[in-house]
This record gives sequence, C-alpha cells and structure tokens, in this order.
Amino acid sequence: MNKIYPNADAALKGIVADGQLLAVGGFGLCGIPEALIDALHDSGVKNLSVISNNAGVDGFGLGKLLETRQITKMIASYVGENKEFERQYLAGELQLEFTPQGTLAEKLRAGGAGIPAFFTKTGVGTLVAEGKELREFDGETYVMERSLVPAVSLVKAYRADKSGNLQFRLTARNFNPAVAMAGKICVVEVEEIVETGAMDPDQIHLPGIYVHRIVHNPNPEKRIEKRTITEKAGV
Repeated sequence: MNKIYPNADAALKGIVADGQLLAVGGFGLCGIPEALIDALHDSGVKNLSVISNNAGVDGFGLGKLLETRQITKMIASYVGENKEFERQYLAGELQLEFTPQGTLAEKLRAGGAGIPAFFTKTGVGTLVAEGKELREFDGETYVMERSLVPAVSLVKAYRADKSGNLQFRLTARNFNPAVAMAGKICVVEVEEIVETGAMDPDQIHLPGIYVHRIVHNPNPEKRIEKRTITEKAGV
C-alpha cells in the first residue's frame, strides 16, 4: 500500500471533517507538523476538538486555527504563549480541558494501547478531579482518567521509510509517538523519506503499523517559540 501523498492537502483529503476530535504532536513549537496544520487550516473544517500539549503561538502552529475559530475545544496542558487563546477562553468562546502534562501523555499512550481508562494520583483534591471517579488503592486516593482516541492524528517526524517506520530527531520526539499511536488515522509529516529497509531497526522509534499517510516537507520553518540570549561583557 502506498502511504506517500504528494502534499499535505492531499494527505488530509477525505479524512478530516467538522466536529472531529484530532490530536497534534509537538511541544511548544518544537516538533509540530507545520505543513499539516496549514493544510488543516486551509481545509476549512470547523468545530474541532484538538488534543495537543499546547495551542502554538499567535499566528503560527495551532494558533492559526484559533484565529479562524476552527477550534472550539482544546485538551491541553499548557496555554501560556498564546494571547488569542487566553482572550477566547476568558471570553467564554473556547472550551478548555486543562490536563496535567504527564496525565495527557498517558491518556494518549493508553488510547494507543487499547486501554480505556487508568487511575492516577495526579489531580486528586483539585479541579482536575471534579466529576471523575475516585478510588482507593493501598490507602491512597486515585482519580480515574479516560484514554484519548482521536479520529485523526497529525505528527511530525524527521525520517520515514516508505512503509511508514519513523525516526524522530532529538526533543522533537516529545508527544509525537504517543499522538501517532492514539489516532485511528495517523498522518505524518517528515523531512526525509528513504526506501524500506534503509534504516537500521534500532534507529526506528515507531513502527509503520501506526502510520497511514506520509507527507514530505523537506524544509520546515522550525520557528523558535522564545529566543533568549545572555548578554556577555565585551561581546
């Protein structure tokens, strides 16, 4: 089966729709599928619920979809770099399911592993636990968290072979493997595509069984979220 699509628009055709639950990889702006996010923006789909560590920044990443009001709900663990996100949330225009970062990662991992729910101590006694089942184990209280299984996952990897086996680069690995595993359909944007068998098995971070569609984007922008420079005397 050919998993390679000519561009991001073609890769999303026929699989994204209004009202879907989607998951998008990345951490801040590191390891986000830039071309796929742009294609999602251009598709015009709306009323989306999006699972992601964060919502990008104003005008870039998922921030583009906030500006066009295509996202109506975010399931995220961090929202601090996006003024439009803050404005919409405080105005009651955007729903937010605020989730501890480790819990969010586990909700995606569990979804990919076919585990419907799990118990964690994180969030017990806080707003995070409101309305959720609590249970005691060995004298400690735990809250039950449901796993996440998005209709479509959008993922960024460094390299793929033609069978969809993936290699991630450095910290861009972040949420991407868990997002890829969780989605019913997984679309991956990569900088390099090689022949099947060209990658050493020990170099493969995620097997191609999780990957349905691949898009080649050899020159992503890779924008830095916040550049900090230390001033040194005499420099």
